[in-house]
Amino acid sequence: MDYKTKVTGIGDLVKDFIEQGMIIVYNDNAPKELAEMAVTHTIASMDQEAKTGDVVILGNKDYVITAVGDEANHTLHNIGHCTFCFSGASEVELPGHIQLEGEGMPEINIGDPFEIYFT
Repeated sequence: MDYKTKVTGIGDLVKDFIEQGMIIVYNDNAPKELAEMAVTHTIASMDQEAKTGDVVILGNKDYVITAVGDEANHTLHNIGHCTFCFSGASEVELPGHIQLEGEGMPEINIGDPFEIYFT
């Protein structure tokens, strides 16, 4: 089953992270201090692990996963958290990162999809 959620909030600091080429996501029950730096989303179950080649939909764009950090699936499953990096690199810098390849940064609005399609 694919991972399908909807954006419920966009923290005040998200723009700063987008300018650095990354987006942090958390379930919408994240503490306020974490939610202000993140795109929050509805809680969804995850019965597979994200892997290279899977497709992520964020807002208005689709991206292909090029690398997954050792902790990213664990935190995504448990608290809806990971950091998406948009460099398309074949390796991650930190264990909670997921690298994505695609055109540009997404425009994200409340109500937009955040989904992972497992291949």
